[in-house]
Amino acid sequence: MLRDHPSLNELIVLRRPRGLERVRDDLRLARRLRRSCYDVAIDLHGGPRSAWLAWSSQAPMRIGYRILGRTWMYTHIVERTPEPSVRHSVLNQWDLLGPLGIDGPPAPAATPVEMPRDAGVAATVASRLAALGVEDQHEVIVVHVSASNPFKRWPPASFVELVVQLVRDHPARFAIVLSGPSEPAAAERVVDDARRQLGAQGQRVAAPQLDLRELRALVERSSVYIGGDSGPLHVAATTRTPIVEILGPTVASRSFPWRSPRCRVEIVEAGPLPCRPCDERTCAPGDFRCLTRIPAAHVIAAAERALSEAQTLTSL
Repeated sequence: MLRDHPSLNELIVLRRPRGLERVRDDLRLARRLRRSCYDVAIDLHGGPRSAWLAWSSQAPMRIGYRILGRTWMYTHIVERTPEPSVRHSVLNQWDLLGPLGIDGPPAPAATPVEMPRDAGVAATVASRLAALGVEDQHEVIVVHVSASNPFKRWPPASFVELVVQLVRDHPARFAIVLSGPSEPAAAERVVDDARRQLGAQGQRVAAPQLDLRELRALVERSSVYIGGDSGPLHVAATTRTPIVEILGPTVASRSFPWRSPRCRVEIVEAGPLPCRPCDERTCAPGDFRCLTRIPAAHVIAAAERALSEAQTLTSL
């Protein structure tokens, strides 16, 4: 997501080995950071490893959250919003810029999330879509069906109903169903069930494997993105494509796509529940009602409104 970003001078990607190899990697990186003589280190994560690396940089100014056992590694401490929070995560992280004298809070219109557009990747995705049978006149619908934990997974049967209803009797539509590494087979299962219900029309449903840069290029080509509160949704937010966000335990004020309000976003959720928002560790009722109580019909209606708007904008 950050590769070739115009605001970055250097990007260092940490490996995740285990045991002694991880210790050796971290020590090498610590020496590299110290040799670079940074003026400021900002720990946006707050985990033990990131706090230690911030300290190891020996930057004169090291900024981090007040977390028990780690504050000694920073020179400037910022209070962290308690979880579960209804405050947007962008605002929570923006607090770390306070010691630098940077005013806030920011507005999405002025500081949208960004991800560089890669023309070569866009061309590759266009070729892959053509190989699947997607033509220029098709309205591409992107549906992301997985999440990193069960607290953000809308039921697979609901996704199947969504795909079937959006594609059936709409020959100009093509649905691309995606899932992430946490559930690699989730997209294939949804596609298989949708194709069985659609019959011959199921040819307009597919589940290609894409990396994050290809995902962004795909969404940019699409008429709507539909998915839960996960990383791919925020990749989609770096485009102007309409978004339908399915929210479970988190609330809109914390997780809405951080981009210009002129770009359509519609939130679909179960509504007020005494257990929502939650810490996403234990489902108190035990039935994930914040997700299971979201009818597919509501998400379908939101997607239809987004598709209608996209058609209107295209015709202008």
